[in-house]
Amino acid sequence: MTIKSLTPDTWPDFEALFGAKGACGGCWCMYPRLSAKEDQASRGEVNKQKMRTLVESGEKPGLIAFEDDTPIGWISFGPREIFPRLNGSKILAPIDDQPVWSIVCLFIAKDFRRQGVSVELLKAAGVYARGQRASILEGYPTDPAGKKQPDAFVWTGISSAYLRAGFIEVARRSPTRPIMHLQLETL
Repeated sequence: MTIKSLTPDTWPDFEALFGAKGACGGCWCMYPRLSAKEDQASRGEVNKQKMRTLVESGEKPGLIAFEDDTPIGWISFGPREIFPRLNGSKILAPIDDQPVWSIVCLFIAKDFRRQGVSVELLKAAGVYARGQRASILEGYPTDPAGKKQPDAFVWTGISSAYLRAGFIEVARRSPTRPIMHLQLETL
């Protein structure tokens, strides 16, 4: 497995991974970057173009995992303040005043799920964020508590993958949504 940043050069791989539906309902990983009103007005092609514009501006909104030349997984993350959806969440509200980088999406191609791709992407996100001088990488996985969840409901990953990648639970305001941290100075 290799992991690369989403850039204009890897855009075709991102398109191939997300497919015609934009991963989930035309999101194109813009959901966390938009208000609810903006998201509803821009699902599908508009979101795709917004993401493409973001990438072409020089931003690197995430990492793509590859098996050989096939894109198989995606993780999106960045400084928490760039994700407006997090600001309105009581469950995912900041736990303190420490600056964090937030993981807002994990998407794995159907044929590659449950094979450790998420764990490798989580580890790579930690290395990347540390290289950008972040000190804490924060995730908001689903904790299915032994119950199988539809894949569309675990778009931030599952807690067991985060634990395998070295994250620890730091808060839980909902039975199924822990807040998890990876301390980057220890990497």
